[in-house]
Amino acid sequence: MKITKDEVIYVANLARLELDDESVDKFAVQIGEILEYIDKLNTIDTSGVATTSHAISLNNAFREDRVEKHLDRDKALSNAPEKEDGSFVVPKVVG
Repeated sequence: MKITKDEVIYVANLARLELDDESVDKFAVQIGEILEYIDKLNTIDTSGVATTSHAISLNNAFREDRVEKHLDRDKALSNAPEKEDGSFVVPKVVG
């Protein structure tokens, strides 16, 4: 599928991109090649292929929940630059 320079300029304007003439020519050729490849893929018969959501099978990497000893509050606050009433004091971020 051939992409015109006007189509590249139109899409570039939508994306708020400024392209010089050399880039417009380059992108027109590259996008055209990509669309030709997609057209070629669309001609392949995939009727016997099961649908997938991922190219490879993935398993969740969850760990078992375990109750473990937590860090003592005083020890956790021992290197804090500022602390107040057993909590860390941090700069205000939200107005």
